[in-house]
Amino acid sequence: MKTKAGAILSSIRIDRLQDRKISVQLYMGLRDIILSGGLSGGERLPATRTLASEVGVSRTTALDAVSRLISEGLLESRIGAGTFVSHTMTGRVRVRPETAKNGAEIQPRLSQSTLKACGLFAERRRLPNKSQAFVTALPALNSFPMAQWARLSARHLRTDRDAVMGYGNPFGLPRLRAAIAAHLNASRGIQCDPEQVFIVGGAQQAFSLIGGMLLNQGDKVWFENPGAIGARNAFVSQGGELVPVAVDEEGIVVDDGLAKAPDFRLAFVTPSHQQPLSKVLSLSRRLALLDAADRADAFIVEDDYDGDFYFGDQPLPTLKSIDTHGRVIYVGTFSKTLFPSLRLGFLIAPASMVGAMMTVFSAALSGVPTWPQAVVADFIDEGHFSTHIRTMRQHYKKKHEVLHQNARRLEPHMLVQRASAGFHTVGYFSDPDRSEDDFIEAANAAGLTLSGIGRYCLAPIDRKGVVIGYGAASESEIRQGMDVMAQLFA
Repeated sequence: MKTKAGAILSSIRIDRLQDRKISVQLYMGLRDIILSGGLSGGERLPATRTLASEVGVSRTTALDAVSRLISEGLLESRIGAGTFVSHTMTGRVRVRPETAKNGAEIQPRLSQSTLKACGLFAERRRLPNKSQAFVTALPALNSFPMAQWARLSARHLRTDRDAVMGYGNPFGLPRLRAAIAAHLNASRGIQCDPEQVFIVGGAQQAFSLIGGMLLNQGDKVWFENPGAIGARNAFVSQGGELVPVAVDEEGIVVDDGLAKAPDFRLAFVTPSHQQPLSKVLSLSRRLALLDAADRADAFIVEDDYDGDFYFGDQPLPTLKSIDTHGRVIYVGTFSKTLFPSLRLGFLIAPASMVGAMMTVFSAALSGVPTWPQAVVADFIDEGHFSTHIRTMRQHYKKKHEVLHQNARRLEPHMLVQRASAGFHTVGYFSDPDRSEDDFIEAANAAGLTLSGIGRYCLAPIDRKGVVIGYGAASESEIRQGMDVMAQLFA
């Protein structure tokens, strides 16, 4: 086995018609790969016998080339372990820009839609990967039932290889589609056939697919202002013309949308827990939005990204559950209910759109990995999912209360809003002239992660403040974080 380990270096070409010695050609080929970053610091080379066989030279030639690189310090030999690229090469490689014959740097000819989208995209998304105060969008990973997940994963990884390693159903694993349909019926009041459920690689893919299917260049898209950055970028990239629609205490202001773009093609909303302002869309607004979509022959994308974690009074019905005209496309994700790196989400298509969805999925997509879908299906069917949701609902409610108890010390400089779902809320500055960017920079220097409300805006709004995530932080981190924020106002 030892002789088979190491990087595959079959890109090295030996030209026996050259005047240059073969050992020199091999030496220069290895040297170029190392210096260009093809082999990184600490990476193992194959044994000289394997290298000689793969390149087509004698072992003596391979030994000669490797020895020369060792003497130059590019390689290092470890007795009993093999030959490795020197750690001094770590991080030293830089990609050089490609140049044309005249020496000018090559610029790719991008499509007009991509160039337009790049100019309209919000700043690069900073998705969190570290649990601390006050990151948003990251659930309490330390509370996830990993032992149960590992047991279910092992079960499926030991099963028939065709079932877990081949191409799966492009629409999603049938068992998972049925499990999701049953869960949504019981928990969210959504009655749908499993055939209406399509499994995607996260909610972001769902937004891009919906935009690609429904939007022509320049079609109007009502978008909450402020609103979710990922969905915003997805619709921009698909050619939509985003219309910033105001959000107040009752959620998206339908009258504002009608005044700005009565001929809208698509509306995007987060009714259960507005992103980022944490408002809940009132029932009257829900009905008005459905009526507006029906009159405009438009569709509504309902992003229910953390609606399972409702801990307020009786939750309002989802838009999908009260839609009687097939206007709502419901999008859900397991990034919040389970964990983000799973990259698994789903959409519920109106019955009239199922045929078109099946055509698009069959023709353009190969489906997401099968075995994680099987694990999630078992996780739901065996009751672990419901138990986890109930546990985390109380968990986030408790953290929310800890946040608000300690947020009093920020007054009167900042007023932190109460939420009724999810694991983020917002704090508004009392001083309208205070800079969000300056405050966030100071907070980051003190070890906190915050985002400004302005980062989520398509158009400026009157109030300034920050988005405060409490799901990934421990209760002690929340208290300490509030102390730090209070000091920033001192």
